[in-house]
Amino acid sequence: MARGIGENPAFSPAEHLRQIEYPASRDDIVETAGDNEAPVEVINFLKCLPKEQYGSYEEALRDFAEAERRFGMSNFGSEGRSRENINHVDPTQHP
Repeated sequence: MARGIGENPAFSPAEHLRQIEYPASRDDIVETAGDNEAPVEVINFLKCLPKEQYGSYEEALRDFAEAERRFGMSNFGSEGRSRENINHVDPTQHP
């Protein structure tokens, strides 16, 4: 996702929040982002917003820290291990 200067705004969840008419539900936010062809990572991040309803852009933006925590938690399996190297073979484990 876009977090730096000069990156494509389509990858920024905040940019997609600006295109919403408030008040809006989390489902409305996700649906609008999908309609605007947001990348899958942005849509999944927006699904992690903690509240069901938002009264303003600023209110939704304030919940980004909690959404980031939830989004990061989705990168761990039930054992708590990261799934980013799913095809990696651990040499310490036997087949």
